[in-house]
Amino acid sequence: MAAPVLPAWVTRWVSGQWRQKKRPPVIRPTRPLVLANKVANRREQSGEATCITEMSVMMACWKRNDFSDTACAEEIRLFYDCVANAEKERKNQNEDTLLPRGNLTSSKVNKLLRRFPQVTRYV
Repeated sequence: MAAPVLPAWVTRWVSGQWRQKKRPPVIRPTRPLVLANKVANRREQSGEATCITEMSVMMACWKRNDFSDTACAEEIRLFYDCVANAEKERKNQNEDTLLPRGNLTSSKVNKLLRRFPQVTRYV
């Protein structure tokens, strides 16, 4: 009994010849492959909350003393000191430092792109 006759494409597919004749697809970009001169302004991720313990101690004191500021003056002072220190640390951070994830903010990226604009055509 004779072996069944298979179509030519089946023998090419089994032998792997179809891979050799196939070319990679031609990629045609819809836009020019250059960076834009600005990026969208994204809201920056807020950092960790600071002074939470001082605030909770101050609120607990208020609750104990019927929301009297004079009875809780020490706790209020500690809370405001903590807030002032956190604000000072935040302002002292260098403007060119990276975010904790290692990315630049959108305003810093825009500033860099303004300094080094993309050349799209040559004169």
